[in-house]
Amino acid sequence: MKFLKRLLIFLVVLGALFFFVGMPLLQTQTKKHSPEKTTSYVLKGAELQVNYSSPSKKNRVIFGELVPFGEVWRTGANEPTTFTNSETVKIIDKDLPPGTYSIWTIPEKNSWNVIFNKEVPDWGVTLLSGGQKTTRDADQDVLQVEIPTRELTIAVEDFTMLFEDDNQLYLNLSWDTIKIRIPINK
Repeated sequence: MKFLKRLLIFLVVLGALFFFVGMPLLQTQTKKHSPEKTTSYVLKGAELQVNYSSPSKKNRVIFGELVPFGEVWRTGANEPTTFTNSETVKIIDKDLPPGTYSIWTIPEKNSWNVIFNKEVPDWGVTLLSGGQKTTRDADQDVLQVEIPTRELTIAVEDFTMLFEDDNQLYLNLSWDTIKIRIPINK
């Protein structure tokens, strides 16, 4: 009986150490390699903001290998990327109510599915899967659109998300030799 109590106490202490020390240390270390970035824009009074972590290419093949085709990607590194809008906006022709959403993507060779989800999980992937499986709950998806890819002639070293006003507001996602442009309207 004493052994079981000690084992239980040991496991609780070990779990608490991992949760309160290990996870924050892991997050700090990974952010050195994939720094946090923010991009903002005001569209006809609606404040838009994207927070993401920016991994680097580092001579790797990104899409189709590091980020497999046909599988959900947390769209960046570390915690899931978030999109915040202060007023309802349209993504292509679909309404996105005000709020903060996690952005998930399913990259394919010629197009990506972009998913706005009302849940923002802590990390975005499971540790037991080595980062291969996401923690996205598909039941919390609010909006999904398909965006064609564009081939870039010069590779983008760091994953980048930027707003671009080109007679139409776009949220551009660029990395390696791929770019997608998500139209946003009000």
